[in-house]
Amino acid sequence: MSIFKKILILFSFSFILMSIIGFWMDTINSNRIDSLIKEKYAKISYEILDNFNDINKINELELKYGLKRINNFESLENEVLYEENLTFGFVKIFQKFFQDEFILQIKYLNDEYIFQTKDEGSINDKLILNILIVLDILALIIIFLFILKIFSPLKQISKQITQFANGDFSTRVDIKSNDEIGKLADTFNNMASKLENLINTREELLRDIGHELRTPIARGKFAIEKIDDFSQKELMKKIFSDLEILTNELIELERLNSSKLNFEKFTNKKLIIESLQKIHFDNEEKIKLDIKDDFEIEGDFYYLCIALKNLIDNALKYSIKFPIKISSSKNNIQVISFGEELSRDIEYYLQAFTQELPQRNGFGLGLSIVKKIIDKHGFEISYHHNKENNSNNFILNVNS
Repeated sequence: MSIFKKILILFSFSFILMSIIGFWMDTINSNRIDSLIKEKYAKISYEILDNFNDINKINELELKYGLKRINNFESLENEVLYEENLTFGFVKIFQKFFQDEFILQIKYLNDEYIFQTKDEGSINDKLILNILIVLDILALIIIFLFILKIFSPLKQISKQITQFANGDFSTRVDIKSNDEIGKLADTFNNMASKLENLINTREELLRDIGHELRTPIARGKFAIEKIDDFSQKELMKKIFSDLEILTNELIELERLNSSKLNFEKFTNKKLIIESLQKIHFDNEEKIKLDIKDDFEIEGDFYYLCIALKNLIDNALKYSIKFPIKISSSKNNIQVISFGEELSRDIEYYLQAFTQELPQRNGFGLGLSIVKKIIDKHGFEISYHHNKENNSNNFILNVNS
């Protein structure tokens, strides 16, 4: 989960919690204020009721409590806060909907008083509390936006790091700030520059070594032709041939490490045929094809051809009987050779210069290149040994 999603979840939780607490406090405060208003005006109403027939006392109470006598009002436009029926009358307290005004209606026998008043103190307390709650929520939103602004450069840094990891070594982070994130961006840029220089130097070195080796190899192969001893001649040919293959693999491995894949769509049949055309063998009967299903593959055609070619080369080199078999079905391509089961896990043989036994030739860089190509595509390579026909099956899953 990204840091932005975590911040969003934390903010959402805080916002919901703050809203619930605000609603709960508003409800409690409203109930408290309603209770105080009922108590206050019920007391005033009964004080007026006790002096119902003393008009002078009624006038004094009006001034004392800030009451204003009115002749009538619409009860349907008001909410009843308090009501009590008496033996010869009643006392009612109303509040106008969505307003701060309160109405006292006191009736005794045939006489009736209606007073209008306000409770500014209690209402203001409630208003202040509501304002504080709204300000808290607004502050939470502002803090959330501020945190997003602080961490937004991390998204850019993450994007640039991903591009760098995918082979774009020239990418840099353009963030100008004096905080820790700015220092992180500067550190990444410095590291990227050093790594780019190191990688370029290594590429140039290996490329130069590869090209420099090809010249003496070519001269050596030419000089071999002048050797009269047949056995020595064949041995030297084998040595120079292996050296040439190793040099080519070294250059290919370096090119693979430093280049981006060129994805395109092609069929499994096209991949197999193109891979076979890259192999030099004297007898076509050494290979048998069994393509059961046609399916489409999306990947770098050039490098996948190299991967499949290396697997076929390896099978031709180590199989104890022929023909080897190349089969394809259900998004898989299998290269089947014959021989004893590998004594170690497949991952061991996918490393560079590994070998099965000390007295046998190593596997060079061929399978290591296969592993790198497959990993770059996100595909899978697996191996199993069939004891019934003593076959070694290397399987490329090209639909991972």
